Amino acid sequence: MDSLIEELKIKLIKELNLEDMEPDEIEADQALFGDGLGLDSIDALELIVLMERDYGIKITDPNKGREVFVTLTSMAEYIKANS
Repeated sequence: MDSLIEELKIKLIKELNLEDMEPDEIEADQALFGDGLGLDSIDALELIVLMERDYGIKITDPNKGREVFVTLTSMAEYIKANS
């Protein structure tokens, strides 16, 4: 699971153009939205695309997205359970 979280950190930085961040600066249990990393709705769409393209997981239910995209840990758990 740790290697998947590290992989997600690198992809998050690349896909969301967070060039000023290093993977070590992102905590696995840090909130992705709001007071955490401060991601927005456009970033959420990018995460949905990333999940489908890189892991073959399609998230169409907005409520499921809210559950999955809470933290990197919740994303990794969902990927492990559904890929």
